[in-house]
Amino acid sequence: MYWIFNHNFLIWVNNIPLLGCLLMIFIPRDNLNLIRFISYTISIVTFLITIFLWILFDESYHYFQFVTSLKIFNISSVKYVLGVDGISLFFLILTSLLILISILLSWNSIKQLELTKEFFILFLIIESLLLNAFSIIDLLLFYIFFESVLIPMFAIIGIFGSRTRKIRASYQFFLYTLVGSLFILVAILLIYFETGTTNISILYNVDFSERRQLVLWLAFFASFAVKVPIIPVHIWLPEAHAEAPTIGSIILAGILLKLGGYGFLRFSLPLFPYASLYYAPVIYILSILAIIYASLTTLRQIDLKKIVAYSSIAHIGYVILGIFSFNMEGIEGSILLILGHGFVSSALFLCVGILYDRYHTRILKYYSGLVIFMPIFSTLLFFFVLANLGFPGTSNFIGEFLILVGLSQSSALLTIFSAFGIILSASYCLWFYNRIVFGNLKEKYFNFLQDISKKEFIALLPLIVLTLWIGLYPNIFLKPIHITVVRLISHII
Repeated sequence: MYWIFNHNFLIWVNNIPLLGCLLMIFIPRDNLNLIRFISYTISIVTFLITIFLWILFDESYHYFQFVTSLKIFNISSVKYVLGVDGISLFFLILTSLLILISILLSWNSIKQLELTKEFFILFLIIESLLLNAFSIIDLLLFYIFFESVLIPMFAIIGIFGSRTRKIRASYQFFLYTLVGSLFILVAILLIYFETGTTNISILYNVDFSERRQLVLWLAFFASFAVKVPIIPVHIWLPEAHAEAPTIGSIILAGILLKLGGYGFLRFSLPLFPYASLYYAPVIYILSILAIIYASLTTLRQIDLKKIVAYSSIAHIGYVILGIFSFNMEGIEGSILLILGHGFVSSALFLCVGILYDRYHTRILKYYSGLVIFMPIFSTLLFFFVLANLGFPGTSNFIGEFLILVGLSQSSALLTIFSAFGIILSASYCLWFYNRIVFGNLKEKYFNFLQDISKKEFIALLPLIVLTLWIGLYPNIFLKPIHITVVRLISHII
């Protein structure tokens, strides 16, 4: 048992979902209850193991833990090497939790019953690919997992989407992110030919020339910027959210967008410190534009999903500012905001999905006065709206506060523009909530009124707890993160 947990622990964590996929292949597609039960059980086991990973994590150790190495190619310098540090730990937990919630919500919500088996297999494949991407220590294999996620997500949007434009949206999502990522593949090959390795642990100690850093950083940026996304390469995101099923939007906003931020933290800053500092002014301008432009655009939207999608772009602007503040407060705040945004945005998309399942529309003008017949839903929505605007005591507040503290050490002007974005955030959040919940009920549009169900409440409950937990007791999350951020900053300074 000791050998399993200390030498193969991460292999079990990352590949248990694949074992579930193999098991479901042999189950008849008409046995829906068994397929659902296996998917749900596998996701629960995976989530519990990631929590156990947190319990075993040594907060005083600054490097990768639970390191596992397995040679899967004939290339001696490319190995399947897994490891977890303070940055990747919570990404693993976030992934396993949101997949668990998504599978719970999908229990009876799939319209194409004949494709139920394929649907759950796709979700378990996504979970395994994401867990591997967040824990892999080899640069080439990271790219493989990083890009492989596009295939099952493309299928989920294109097959299980809610409207007729889903095919266009899935192709737009796939092509945007694929083309952007081709640059990083060229950069990885250049790194391999120069150093003879793609192992991150070794590359952290390689000093690339300043000119080489400037070129390689741009290649990595092109890939991560599309994934985040940063304006002006954000066009695919609102369309993908609008056409994806609710659980597809949860995975897209809660996890997939985090791959870009994780890439900046894991690769761009430590591998290319000179280039990161050199291009920082460009990053600041793009991030401020993202915050202001996305916030103002949110106020103009009439589709509920697009409102939440553009809000996500604005919050990611804060994340990028925090990452490129190059100090402890800013980087730790960006990681907390990434986690908080994963919980809050997923909850908001779930709330929009609850409304769509009942009333089959996401157009804002049809909603009004829901507090009369949906008081529990209105209360929960109010909580997540407050969390989204950064209300004190919530996860987004502590993340944005630390980012502003970090930015204040670099530029007062940058801090002022960022704070202005918080005012805009409060504007569109309160406007969004007021239009849906208050006012006179438009009875001519709704003849069926039902408050939140038990299953939907159970799905939202862990997101409420975690949003409050990070906001009220952030040190529990900051302790594992801190020592890794110290090491990250040592590569930059």
